[in-house]
Amino acid sequence: MQKRNPDVVVLSDVHLGTYGCHAKELVNYLRSITPGLLILNGDIIDGWQFSKRYFPATHLQVIKEILNLLSKGTRVIYVTGNHDEMLRRYSGIDIGNFQLVDKLVMEIDGKMTWIFHGDVFDNTTKGGAKIIAKLGGLGYDWLILCNRFINWFMKKAGRQKISFSKKIKGGVKKAVAWISDFEETAAELAIEKKYDYVICGHIHQPQIKEIISTNGKVIYLNSGDWVENLTALEYFSDQWQIYQYKEEDYASAPIIKMDKRPPELNVLTDITALYINSIS
Repeated sequence: MQKRNPDVVVLSDVHLGTYGCHAKELVNYLRSITPGLLILNGDIIDGWQFSKRYFPATHLQVIKEILNLLSKGTRVIYVTGNHDEMLRRYSGIDIGNFQLVDKLVMEIDGKMTWIFHGDVFDNTTKGGAKIIAKLGGLGYDWLILCNRFINWFMKKAGRQKISFSKKIKGGVKKAVAWISDFEETAAELAIEKKYDYVICGHIHQPQIKEIISTNGKVIYLNSGDWVENLTALEYFSDQWQIYQYKEEDYASAPIIKMDKRPPELNVLTDITALYINSIS
């Protein structure tokens, strides 16, 4: 597969360290692109469910592929989420081509873009409800794992794959309403701040749509996830698009092997402002 060169790529909700993470597929994707800027918009490493007993080689390889992009000149900005909130104490780190932030405002081709994970709108990730959210996350992880086994049999039988979690989200009115409220809240705040775009993750729902209110309008984007949807946002040719991973596109991809050592990085102090003007 020929390498592509998008100007900006946004990934979120990878959940490395969980059974549901499609790390192998993400490694294939990362090896197929050379972006100018890679934004990791939260929940890349799942600190809520992290265990030394489960962190496969493919999960480690995802990290190494990101480091490899760094070493080749890609600028990487890591925006913290709720599952990797342990990194928030280090927010503000700026080393070489790497920055760690809690939120980000960028200018891309004259358009102001606000990027954050989105857990700030979710009360279940705060206070006492956080324990319930963690238990729910564990149950979700096992549901995804069970779904994988069932889909393996479905594929052998020549049947179409199914997603239990998508059916649950689509069939429960409260879940549908919560997703809609999330999008509307993010859009309203972005409109208030006079931004052209707002980009989130967190809800695992890939989306690009214009939201109009009485106060104005904004383009709302969500990068989806690498647990169910296997999606990313890509910016090139002056527009945003949702990238959807397709297994057949990588049918001839080489077997993933562990690197003998991580790539060497030339670490320099960089105080460049987090603004990108006229990327294309």
